[in-house]
Amino acid sequence: MKRFLHLGAICSLLFINTLVFSQAKKPTLMVVPSDVWCFKNGYVLNFDDQGTPVKVPDYKRAFQENAEVLQVISQINGMMADRGFPLKNMESVIKTLNSNAAEDNLRSSKDSGSGISENPIDAFKKVAKADIVMQLTWTVNKTGPKKSITFNLQGLDAYTDKQVATAVGTGAPSFSAELPVLLSEAVLAHMDNFSESLQTHFDDMFENGREVIIRIQKWDDWDGDLETEFDGEELRDIIEDWLADNTVKGRFSTTDITETMALFEQVRIPLYNDKGRAIDARRYTRELSKFLKNAPYSIPNKLVMKGLGRATIILGGK
Repeated sequence: MKRFLHLGAICSLLFINTLVFSQAKKPTLMVVPSDVWCFKNGYVLNFDDQGTPVKVPDYKRAFQENAEVLQVISQINGMMADRGFPLKNMESVIKTLNSNAAEDNLRSSKDSGSGISENPIDAFKKVAKADIVMQLTWTVNKTGPKKSITFNLQGLDAYTDKQVATAVGTGAPSFSAELPVLLSEAVLAHMDNFSESLQTHFDDMFENGREVIIRIQKWDDWDGDLETEFDGEELRDIIEDWLADNTVKGRFSTTDITETMALFEQVRIPLYNDKGRAIDARRYTRELSKFLKNAPYSIPNKLVMKGLGRATIILGGK
């Protein structure tokens, strides 16, 4: 009897572990109003980025001034939660940004006229730490007493901004005046296929690694370059060998490489380290930075991030 109980306990534990593991494999999502919707409705921040005008959505003001935003995002959040996807709450992310004074610092760049070191949207994504950003555009159509809603839902990889899933449609006309009801009716028929596309993309990342971009540059006053040799091997070949040894299945593309710069795209990095902690582009590229700083190369360098998925190592100093 005890033997059967013991076997049953083991089966239960295996089932729980399998369930937890399958849940862990789902991508973390965050739903945001699209750039198009924000710009159309006047929720815009304008910056001068080293002489280049930059326009980005003002999510904070959209949440404060437009009740539709919270209603619509809450509706989509509920649909994705029902399908087992973990979610980042956009309103909470905005509050975190405010508490860190990140937004104030970025606004001061505009006032001083100096270039901003980080795009506000990049800062937003960094705090959110979502795998996929779901951009939602919606329009309420009116025909007499009836209303319908037209929507465009895009799933974007937060690291590459590549579109990995989409759903577009218009719901049937309804006498209902409630926006969440209209949205639910319009989106529901598309949601399963949309969710499957998201999961397929994440399964590929889990199997083949997350895609990032790494650039290598040098300071003008550094007397070395990527053709500098160490024990008869050029530095650029040493870096390529490191990437081959430290990417998932050795997958990366050398897009361009000269004596002063190198560009590596489609660099596949693991989602998690051997301790189960999530790995982002900064954590991954920092290991390459340390590798180059240590003997026998002893090359001082500076690691610079742009967004979640672009890292640059500048050789020759900090």
